[in-house]
Amino acid sequence: MHAEIPVCPLQRRSRGFTLIELLVVLAILTLLAGIVGPRVLNQLGGAKSKTAALQIADIDKALEIYKLDTGRYPTNAEGLQALITKPGSANGWNGPYLKGGVPNDPWGNPYRYANPGPNGGIEILSLGGDNAPGGESENADVRNVN
Repeated sequence: MHAEIPVCPLQRRSRGFTLIELLVVLAILTLLAGIVGPRVLNQLGGAKSKTAALQIADIDKALEIYKLDTGRYPTNAEGLQALITKPGSANGWNGPYLKGGVPNDPWGNPYRYANPGPNGGIEILSLGGDNAPGGESENADVRNVN
């Protein structure tokens, strides 16, 4: 006894998205990810190099305090570990000079220490993302300036 109301074809279509509409949206999102993704990754690489430079500066300051206390920098054999545990021959050692131990570089590799370095002073070095001498961008070496 109820009269059936005719359904307009336009009303039936507005219930959801079609497969083509969903594919278009996915294609647009993929294009955006392709454009934005590399830029974000480049920023992350630069951040790791800056982090390495800051950590090297902190280690360099700790080495200066170590030298003030002991009258010398650690030898190559003692290495950066001398900032954490007292070497047997370090009179006046008043450490540890770094909280939490000697950090690894942002790429997970230990920092290299040389006394004397190539320029005569001490050298603290990270070989960058590729862990090999030289390189460009995030693979470039990061070292203290002495």
